[in-house]
Amino acid sequence: MLIADIMSTDVVTVEADTPLVEVQHALEAHGIHHLLVTSHKRLVGVITDRDIIRAISPFIDTLAERPRDLDTLKRPAHQFMTRKAISVHSRSSVYRAAEVLLDNQVSCLVVRNDKGGIAGIATWRDLLRVLAWQSVPAARQAEALREAEETVAEESGARPHGR
Repeated sequence: MLIADIMSTDVVTVEADTPLVEVQHALEAHGIHHLLVTSHKRLVGVITDRDIIRAISPFIDTLAERPRDLDTLKRPAHQFMTRKAISVHSRSSVYRAAEVLLDNQVSCLVVRNDKGGIAGIATWRDLLRVLAWQSVPAARQAEALREAEETVAEESGARPHGR
């Protein structure tokens, strides 16, 4: 299976100078965890919900809130993003993509097309979902085999194998 088969093609981007508060709203509005950051339509980085959690003061919207806590929300995305966006080609296998994801210790990959442009984005959740889907048939086969053994054992009066 190719990464192109599982990637999200509805990629949400923000400009590098987008204030952090707008980045946070974009993540929440789209129900996603990763945004690609662009500058003049060129990919310059990735920003995640975890980047925002690390940046934002826990005192916002509390009695302990200070002006500098709110100032953080006005700072641009490029100050918090990961500048090295890790990518794979759309014809890469999901196994190769998983290897790249793990080797680089990132939670998403930019998927590139033949021209080097953005074709989509793939996350660790997308890859885990594929592995789960692939294991379902094997698990169902094993369950069916156990049920068949139990049925045979009940009919013959013997105990099922391995119990």
